[in-house]
Amino acid sequence: MKIGIAGSLESNDCLVTIKDSDVLSIKVQSIVDAFYHDQIVELIQTVLEDVNMAHVDVTVIDKGALNYTIKARLLTALHRMEASHA
Repeated sequence: MKIGIAGSLESNDCLVTIKDSDVLSIKVQSIVDAFYHDQIVELIQTVLEDVNMAHVDVTVIDKGALNYTIKARLLTALHRMEASHA
């Protein structure tokens, strides 16, 4: 199984884990979930569409990261997943 991980659990960062999957699955756990859950999910979906990734399992543990940080972590995790040979 291919897997990619990027980020940390530090304040203002997020930890993104991506795995191969048969369907698209997005799980978000955030300290600001009540306010920004839908926006975070929409950002993840947009990035995945931009890179033509329709079948992945994405888990994001957010500690207050801004959108550009979430996007950067997601793209890095995708790159690492593609580079893995597990």
